[in-house]
Amino acid sequence: MMDWTDRYCRGFHRVLSRWALLYTEMVTAPAIIHGPRDRLLRYDAAEHPVALQLGGSDPEELARATALAAPYGFDEINLNVGCPSDRVQSGCFGAVLMKTPDLVARCVTAMMTESPVEVTVKCRIGVDDQDPETVLPDFLSRMRDAGIRRIAIHARKAWLQGLSPKDNREIPPLDYPLVHRMKARFPDLILSINGGITPGTEAEHLQVMDGVMVGRAAYHQPWDVLGQADRLWGDTPPCANPLQAADRMRPLIADWLDEGARIHQISRHMLGLFHGRPGARLWRRTLSEGASTARDAAQGLALYDLAAQQVLQATESP
Repeated sequence: MMDWTDRYCRGFHRVLSRWALLYTEMVTAPAIIHGPRDRLLRYDAAEHPVALQLGGSDPEELARATALAAPYGFDEINLNVGCPSDRVQSGCFGAVLMKTPDLVARCVTAMMTESPVEVTVKCRIGVDDQDPETVLPDFLSRMRDAGIRRIAIHARKAWLQGLSPKDNREIPPLDYPLVHRMKARFPDLILSINGGITPGTEAEHLQVMDGVMVGRAAYHQPWDVLGQADRLWGDTPPCANPLQAADRMRPLIADWLDEGARIHQISRHMLGLFHGRPGARLWRRTLSEGASTARDAAQGLALYDLAAQQVLQATESP
């Protein structure tokens, strides 16, 4: 979810759910060591629980990045062994690491020595010509031996050559039964399932798995995925409907705009809030077309209010 789950996206999603664990964009270990650390790691306390997702393949670099991130107080440090993008492959991390589980074990061991919170892993069921029936249980066993207890499994293989990152999310077939069998085989591990999870199917997977990780569906249909999610924890959702969520976002947006954010940096994450509901098209069009011309905080907030008013009128129309 690089370039997607930034602090504005996470702040919006937290308004929808008190309990869902949110993940940062994947941040590379060298970027934290050598780059603008505060900009990369800064988040609002209201985002908790929030996990930092790291990318890398050098145990020493990952340990150093973990130590530097520790004072920021994340609830979890996650190593990404699932992303198939070209940027990731060229840096020899992400899904390509499924080929070198011993290296992954050394990486997480190094991270755990520097982390005050739990270190977790996100992986694929395999890559390229690997046999997932063999590779995945071997990978999980090695992670368990290294001290890892929580793993999120994307139920697709990744093809590192010939498929784009988008294709890698859609073309390799999903193998939910394999991931479900891993939970039976490794009952001591806390395993979550990821990949192609559609709104309303989470409960089915939770009959078998310990958790469900939802990425792009939560981004494109945030209300459908997160609006009622807190019921899974036996809690009443914080918002009764998408309009109330939009209203609760307003003071947060006002604060961000006052800090110097532009409305498009925020509103781009909210375009799917009314997905499939009256006014959804007006909401998307107003925010998309108007955001580029809103020059200051006042204009940005006025644009947001206009979009919300249009949805309200569409909702109230017979």
